[in-house]
Amino acid sequence: MAPAAAPRPKVIAFANQKGGVAKTTTTLNLAAAFAEEGHRVLCVDMDPQGNLTMSQGIDPDTVEPSMYDVLVHDVPITEAIRTVEMDIACASIDLAGAEIAMSTKIGRERSLEKAFRTINGDYDFICIDTPPSLGLLTINALTAADKVIVPVQCEYLSMRGLLQLQNTLSMIRENLNPDVQIEGILPTLVDARTLHAQEALELLEENFGDQVFASRIKKTVRFAEAPVKGMSVLRYEPNGPAADSYRQLAKEVLSHGQR
Repeated sequence: MAPAAAPRPKVIAFANQKGGVAKTTTTLNLAAAFAEEGHRVLCVDMDPQGNLTMSQGIDPDTVEPSMYDVLVHDVPITEAIRTVEMDIACASIDLAGAEIAMSTKIGRERSLEKAFRTINGDYDFICIDTPPSLGLLTINALTAADKVIVPVQCEYLSMRGLLQLQNTLSMIRENLNPDVQIEGILPTLVDARTLHAQEALELLEENFGDQVFASRIKKTVRFAEAPVKGMSVLRYEPNGPAADSYRQLAKEVLSHGQR
């Protein structure tokens, strides 16, 4: 009898082509909350800025090999993984040139998906941080993903980005990955004191209904302080409200978003 195939991890991409919406913060801290619950988690940094890599205290300039080599030269992803607070497949500045380097590659949209096949059985969750654009790196992430979490800053302009992302997702479903779904839309950088934030939240719920997570990620300086120390906010201030908001989100995601 052939041995049973190793179980595939659940792959979650964090995407929004608008920058500054707490994508990296959410990727890292949700992954940390999963790990706290005893799950095996891999973070993958697909952003040439390397913020996820840096937020674990790793200098992207010194990473070799990196996700660039995985995507462009088919280097095994295990070689780009470093273990700090959790496992992280690191980005380097070279990643900025990956889209051009991959442009002649056959099956270029599936490079990441292919890389993940070699680590089936090693992780329960893979969390992918994507760049603030809908280019080939983000397309690779969405093609490899089962679910997409969309962090959205509570302001009008951020909402518009959601529609572009939905259009890209429809194209990906049609051509590359018929099963990818939005797991949920996450309101971030919420400043509950402002009327604008409250109105934006109402607008979000009006337009996207139960796709909006019940969890709210409030604005706090802790999210800026933790990466400087090379750690998630769950390790930096384990009993603080910022850490709790990501634990709450983890519970929502783990219960399959039954909201």
